[in-house]
Parts: sequence; structure tokens; C-alpha cells
Amino acid sequence: MTPPSRRRRAFAQVDVFTEVPYRGNPVAVVLDGDGIRDQDMARIARWTNLSETTFVVPPPCDDADYGLRIFTPGGEIPFAGHPTLGSAHAWLEAGGTPKKPGQLTQSCGLGLVQVRLRDDGPAFLAPALRRSGPLDDAHLDRIARGLRVDRARIVGHQWVDNGPGWAAVQLASAQEVLALEPDEQHMRDLTLGVVGAYPDGSPEQFEVRAFALPQGVREDPVTGSLTAGLAQWLIGDGSAPRGFRVGQGARLGRQGVLTVEAQGQDIWVGGASVTCVRGTLEA
Repeated sequence: MTPPSRRRRAFAQVDVFTEVPYRGNPVAVVLDGDGIRDQDMARIARWTNLSETTFVVPPPCDDADYGLRIFTPGGEIPFAGHPTLGSAHAWLEAGGTPKKPGQLTQSCGLGLVQVRLRDDGPAFLAPALRRSGPLDDAHLDRIARGLRVDRARIVGHQWVDNGPGWAAVQLASAQEVLALEPDEQHMRDLTLGVVGAYPDGSPEQFEVRAFALPQGVREDPVTGSLTAGLAQWLIGDGSAPRGFRVGQGARLGRQGVLTVEAQGQDIWVGGASVTCVRGTLEA
């Protein structure tokens, strides 16, 4: 079978949740993804070997500014936070004009996602959770084994799944989160976020780590979708303020910072982005 002809397509690699290049979470953005076959999108995502690679495609409905396909090295997922913000950043830099001033609408596997444009970087509206509520005992036992912690050190737990499949546990402190040395063998079936609080007066209020081996990601540097789900959980039960900052990525040599702001029933997750690579990709 003759492979389809390739052409040059605008490409950017954007570092998300940082103002300093190479300290956040990179996303590869193919700005003209129209016509690329699904299997080729998956192949490109495995090749970039980033936690996510996105493909901007024509909007499927009048309400959207563009469509977005999101792939991990393990396959396509319906939604992710840092790809949403990094793709919005790249689309705007490439001359994209939102239909409504100050905001844009992305269509992805989860549906329509609202993105608010701010001076300090875009923020997305946290989508409704697909699954919530406490984790069962068997799942908690697997998590404790995977994290190599006594189950008693898990002080809170919840499903916070808004597309990727996140389950989440809370430890007593940010330092406990940073000290984790997970057992990869026991983490292979877990899509897991871990959160712990910093002492009062710290620049960030929480530290987060994210593990997603089922999607081909051993540890994600900085994770918007997880933070969105955590915010819905922690603000909802009163254990977090309605505005706070999250640190993530320190164990991977990054310094990601995410901002969370609740407005009424809406929760917005945002942060700065910076483009590190511009060019073309042949596909």
C-alpha cells in the first residue's frame, strides 16, 4: 500500500505552566493537523515522546474556534490541561483570532472547553468530572503498594476523573509528596495524582505529582487536568481556599506553577506558557 503524500505543517513546542523556558511541561502542537490519519497522529506522538502531542483541526461546530486531538505516547485521550493551554498559546501566536474577544472555545473528545485569555496566561474552565467519590479499599491498597507508603499515610482520596482517568490521594504534607519513590511495577495500572499541602505562608499552597503509566507517562511534569480535578475535590469539601497556587515538577527538575481560581460554581486553572520551538513538521 502506497503511503499518503506528506506535506509541511506548522509546528510549535510550547512549555506550559512556566514563564521560564524548559522549566514547565512541554507539549508538541501540530498547528495544521487536518488530513493526518489517526494512526499517523499516534505514531507522531510516540516519536515526540512527550506526555502529550496535539493536532489542531478545523472546528466541528460553529461554537468552537478549533478542534483539538490530544495524544499521549499510549494513544488518544479526550482531554488534558497543559495541552489545552499550550495549544491555545500556539494557535494565538500563529495568528488565530477568537470568535469572542477575551476567550476561545476548544472542541476535543470531552466536548467544548472554554479558555479565558488573561495577561498572565490562558486559563481553562474545569470540565465536569466523569467520575467522583471515594476510592474503594482494593484500589487504595494498590496505590499504597505503588507509592511504597503505609495506607495510614493516605489522609484523603477521591476519583477526580475529567477524561484521563485520574484517581487522587492526599498525603499529610508537600514534603511527603516530594519524598515519594514509587514502585513502577505496582504503578503500571494506575493513573494517579498525589497532593500534599505546604505550610501556611509558602509561595504555593500544594505540591502535586502525577503518574500515568497506562498512558505511557511514568511521571508527568506539570498536569492541568489533574489540578482541575483536585481543585473540584478540595474546594468542594472545604479543605482548600477558592484561590490557590500549585507547584509541580520539582522531582523532575521543573518548576511548574498552576493557578486555581473559583468563581461561583466555575473553577479556572491557568498559568503562563512560552514557545521554545517553532518550525514545520512533515506529515
